[in-house]
Amino acid sequence: MKKIKVHVADDHMILIEGIIAMLNTDKSIQVVGHSLTGIQVLEWFKTNDADILILDINMPELDGIEVLKRFNKKKKHQKIIMLSSYDDAKLVKELTTYGADGFISKTSAGEHILKAIKTVHEGESYFSDDIREGLFKLITSQKIVDGSKPELKAISSLTERELEVLKLVAKEYNTPEIAEKLLISSNTVDTYRKSLLKKLNVKNAVGLAMFAVKNKII
Repeated sequence: MKKIKVHVADDHMILIEGIIAMLNTDKSIQVVGHSLTGIQVLEWFKTNDADILILDINMPELDGIEVLKRFNKKKKHQKIIMLSSYDDAKLVKELTTYGADGFISKTSAGEHILKAIKTVHEGESYFSDDIREGLFKLITSQKIVDGSKPELKAISSLTERELEVLKLVAKEYNTPEIAEKLLISSNTVDTYRKSLLKKLNVKNAVGLAMFAVKNKII
């Protein structure tokens, strides 16, 4: 069985060691490196690779947000789970626009990190419960105050099935649940999800959800 390769980046070695010890309890995960600064992260990825990068927001030299932006600017497709003591929904929303695939608060890292890694590795987004709740409260409130017109051109390009999948993604259904509900295969759902990301010009499931809420699709 091919293991999920993980790189851990945080400015505290004691936290890195704690995360590594936790990840080492799962035989499907292999820690392939760690970094203490944002610069070290970028240098490491020049000559190495990992399936998942666990990235702390607060780091010296270059913070996690800037690292995320650098990956995004270079169009380097790297799956990244942000780790932070913050639970600011606006910040989380901003990070998703730069390509973050998940967000875990440090207070709940022990409970969520293994599931987050496996979920993101399978192509889904992952947000710990506290972060998810705050994020959906934010986008729901924006539905009320946002007076912009729906992006009709993008919406009109969607097929009936794509629209069904979009609604279910926005309601937090994962791929297997959508497949079961629509009586199609998970591979077919993944195809629809990729098509939606391209047509709506968003990066992940959270982007799809925000689009659906903003444009009153749900």
